[in-house]
Amino acid sequence: MRIARFAAGDEVGFGLIDTDTDSGEEFVARLTGHPLLGDIKLTGERAKLSDVRLLSPVLPTKVVCIGKNYADHVAEMKDITGESTDEPVVFLKPSTAVTGPNDPIFYPSASERVDFEGELAIVISRPCREVPRERAKDVIFGYTVANDVTARDLQKTDKQWTRAKGFDSFCPIGPWITTGLSIEEAQDLAVTTTVDGQTRQEGRTSQFIHDIPGIISHVTSFMTLLPGDVVLTGTPAGVGPVEVGQEVTVTVERLGSISNRVVTRD
Repeated sequence: MRIARFAAGDEVGFGLIDTDTDSGEEFVARLTGHPLLGDIKLTGERAKLSDVRLLSPVLPTKVVCIGKNYADHVAEMKDITGESTDEPVVFLKPSTAVTGPNDPIFYPSASERVDFEGELAIVISRPCREVPRERAKDVIFGYTVANDVTARDLQKTDKQWTRAKGFDSFCPIGPWITTGLSIEEAQDLAVTTTVDGQTRQEGRTSQFIHDIPGIISHVTSFMTLLPGDVVLTGTPAGVGPVEVGQEVTVTVERLGSISNRVVTRD
């Protein structure tokens, strides 16, 4: 299933994304309830996808991010982030960084270099702590697409990453949550990022240094994850700067794409 959170007029809700078998047009079928609470039903209402505004598919309490999870990205960022490590590198983005498809990325006045980082993201289904590798699948609700936007100059000067990663709008996610993928399927997906239509990043989740069960096991060894929390799994090589006016598109195979334009804050 593809589960979206969307706005239509003054109403915000959840819906299933489907394709009309005759026209090929995509539409959203409205749901009652909250998908992460389990009691959802179709209302019988539906709208063309082009007539609604897609929002971030969840509002997490936190975004947990894994750094240095592709060897080629570790190599290109060695001067800033150092060598790879035996355990996953973990950092956080605040919930206020989360934004949705087609929402602007605000270029902060404090930075002179803002980078894109396309990633696969995991959506957590239930409260969980100390999850063993073999039970990781039990706490995954689904997968979505993310852009771990980073003020690269601040990351270098600050030495720790909170400010560089935490600006408002620095975590676009969407366009929906895709459920039903096995961990094995999720670990062999293409991740691509373009800027104004030009390809900048191309990788596959099969290149992870730390796999999905290992990530979830490690994070939950010291932190409780809650329903709707989002875990970013790292970015492949090819990260680079974006300028005001440019549009960044991140695509993950089988999951969809999100596009966001970089703007200045009025």
